[in-house]
Amino acid sequence: MIIRISRLKTNISELKEPNKKGPVNEEEKSIIIKKICKLLMLDIRTPLDITVRKKSIDARKKHDICYTYTIDIMLPIQGVSSVHIQKALKKLKGRALITDENKNRFSPLYAQIDDCLQKPIICGAGPAGLFAAYILALNGANPILIEQGGSISERVECVSGFWNGDKALNPYSNVSFGEGGAGTFSDGKLNTSVKDTFGRMEYIKRVFVECGAPPEIMYMAKPHIGTDRLRDVIVNLRKEIIRLGGTVHFNTKLTSLRYNRSGIHGIEVTDTITGVKRDMPCNTLILATGHSARDIYTMLKNKVGMSRKDFAVGLRMQHRQSYIDSLQYKECKDMLPPADYSVVYHTKAGRAVYSFCMCPGGYVVNASTESRRLVVNGMSNYDRSSYNANSAIVVSVSGSDFDSDDVLSGMEFQRRIEEAAYSLAQGKIPYQTFDDYKNNMISHNASGILPVHMGESEYANVRSILPEYINNSIIEAMDYFNGIMSGFTDDVLMSGVETRTSAPVRIIRDETLQTDIRGIIPCGEGAGYAGGIMSASADGIKAAFAALDLIKRI
Repeated sequence: MIIRISRLKTNISELKEPNKKGPVNEEEKSIIIKKICKLLMLDIRTPLDITVRKKSIDARKKHDICYTYTIDIMLPIQGVSSVHIQKALKKLKGRALITDENKNRFSPLYAQIDDCLQKPIICGAGPAGLFAAYILALNGANPILIEQGGSISERVECVSGFWNGDKALNPYSNVSFGEGGAGTFSDGKLNTSVKDTFGRMEYIKRVFVECGAPPEIMYMAKPHIGTDRLRDVIVNLRKEIIRLGGTVHFNTKLTSLRYNRSGIHGIEVTDTITGVKRDMPCNTLILATGHSARDIYTMLKNKVGMSRKDFAVGLRMQHRQSYIDSLQYKECKDMLPPADYSVVYHTKAGRAVYSFCMCPGGYVVNASTESRRLVVNGMSNYDRSSYNANSAIVVSVSGSDFDSDDVLSGMEFQRRIEEAAYSLAQGKIPYQTFDDYKNNMISHNASGILPVHMGESEYANVRSILPEYINNSIIEAMDYFNGIMSGFTDDVLMSGVETRTSAPVRIIRDETLQTDIRGIIPCGEGAGYAGGIMSASADGIKAAFAALDLIKRI
């Protein structure tokens, strides 16, 4: 049993050496223990075993910025009576409670498989696929994980060459495809809006820490790993899957399905380097292919149920990180980690405009996956040390904005915009100042801010890429944001184009998580059931349990 105290605050001014990286340091821990002793009416010399469960920054009052904590104190505390504890808890009026440490503790063990006639196959080595494979391996199912892209080391070399202009785009191994999925070239953010009812989120973070992620992701309110450190974590997770009996095949692309009325019985895969095709027997297939694997949508069309899904498109904007820090923290900006922000606005026409995938101290990257089509995304390293912050500013779109009722019309809508972005700057990232974007004119220089791009870039009239209703929505929203955050539209660069905010379709699955073709289990972002590393990983776990159910019945 433990006592959990919430809303414990430490003013930034109380700290002699605030930790700009975020983790709780020894000075903070000492202050926390003193505050707990005071709240629980304990002698300051009382030995306390504490665990930080949550740490966040409360910057609502700019003159009184605080770190806010949720702390667990292990019981029993030697020499402290239960009557004393109950009296202290009553005085705290709901800020403290006694709870069970193991409550909602997720167990990855479900149904130990001793003899699996056909190994389950997972297609896609992003977060959903990796965690599906990990859970299956833990339960003895000896899964096979296939990925059309390369391993981390191969992929980093390939992407770096593309960004530097030394290599052509590899459609199989790029910013979106390869070991780790799109998260490998991202900020590595682990925050999610999904309620952790079953303890999956805590479990996922614990696995990440065991694989080398920073320990503070267990308690930071907005945890992130960073693209540089996430790569090592992913490699260690892959090694653990193999140690547990799994097999991993890179540069192996799913090209067709073998199925009949009873369900799937095999797949065809192609070596993306040699072009050699081969068949693999399969009666359980987890599809964890990500929202950019458009060939999978095309393959599944008219074979399984799919529906169109709303998503958002727009641009990626860059501010100086020092401006965002000043905006959020005022005079405390040099004492705190790089600041982020989140904005949302509804236009007079009823469209939602919002920031998406905000990367403090990050880079705008060329995230293209298809020839002669360009898309950008955001990325940060663990230290978030770039002098620019970037975030997508996107506008909601739905079926009425597309040219047809076809289930893949949203995907084709994305493609047309990406083609326009590619043509505008001959494959380079096009960008311009917000003022010139608003005035529909080409920028020639940007006083006050320089772009931070991964990939070649050049000035262009980005406004010409998007339909005018999207441009007008962005401009209306930006003017509103500038009204409530002075300077928000000053010295801002707009880069094009952001189209991959979420999947344009949802692959229909029933209560067993299977499609119309029995034995196929779609999951993660690509299936339309997740958004981000954490929710995709959690959906991969759910898919693994569904696969174990199938294996037990076969």
